[in-house]
Amino acid sequence: QVQLVESGGGLVQPGGSLRLSCAASGIFFSRYTVGWFRQAPGKQRELVAEITSDGDTRYVDSVKGRFTISRENAKKMVYLQMNSLKAEDTAVYYCTAHRIWWGQGTQVTVSS
Repeated sequence: QVQLVESGGGLVQPGGSLRLSCAASGIFFSRYTVGWFRQAPGKQRELVAEITSDGDTRYVDSVKGRFTISRENAKKMVYLQMNSLKAEDTAVYYCTAHRIWWGQGTQVTVSS
């Protein structure tokens, strides 16, 4: 059974930082592209960042230069370091593997 479990969300002030973590189990983690999506209230779920099995990364334009995705295959972990957070980053963040398996999400709220 595949499981993806996110952690690290919370409330942070504008300009602050958070690090999201996602622990995977039940899959050959190293084979898959993994990533983070987010969904804000009233909006569609959107890609934030992805990292391939070879370590290639892609980001949505709005987070380039602020967010960094990384993975540790031996631990079956994927991370999202989020810096210079803005109010518009507020959303539920979802971890995904191959865009087939999804976590339950973790809330990120950026507010003063």
